[in-house]
Amino acid sequence: LPGLHVVAIAFALEVSVGKTNTVMALNNSDVLLPCIFSTCIGFQDLVFTWYFNSTELVGARLTPCPASLPLQIYHGKIKSKASEPFLVGRNPRVEFVGSTTGKENNISIVLKNVEFSDAGKYTCHVKNPKEKNAQHNATIFLTVVQKMVETDNTVTLIIVGVVGGLIGLLILFMLIKRVVLFIIKKTQDGK
Repeated sequence: LPGLHVVAIAFALEVSVGKTNTVMALNNSDVLLPCIFSTCIGFQDLVFTWYFNSTELVGARLTPCPASLPLQIYHGKIKSKASEPFLVGRNPRVEFVGSTTGKENNISIVLKNVEFSDAGKYTCHVKNPKEKNAQHNATIFLTVVQKMVETDNTVTLIIVGVVGGLIGLLILFMLIKRVVLFIIKKTQDGK
């Protein structure tokens, strides 16, 4: 059953950046770029790399965007589940904040003192030799702003309140109609 073996390998390694793939940061602040991975059969000599402005995984490598070259900002390796990741190479403004000996295989990084030029696409790429070099990636988009703007949801809350109220009134009207029809029917049956 070679086909089943291939399917098992394809679903064994997963990489995720969480519930949302967008992050907003203030200029000159630090920002967390989350990434976790999971594997069904464990890992050994796993390699992970963070790229800035790279495109999708093609074959065994990441290909560059036509407008810019991919920038490797962090490169690490993990010997086994019992050991923490060790640094192979990194950008000086990037700090590793994950851990792989706990519950989750966290390979998140913090980008220090973000600038407007740091806005873009960040790709967390993971390769597991134990799974016949299965490799996957997840992407997160960073937006850098001068100041955070608080959104005013007043109009949305008013609309939701009005619609909810109308639906409630409609249900109440239907219930009253049913009760009135039930009473009329019972009175006519009694005569």
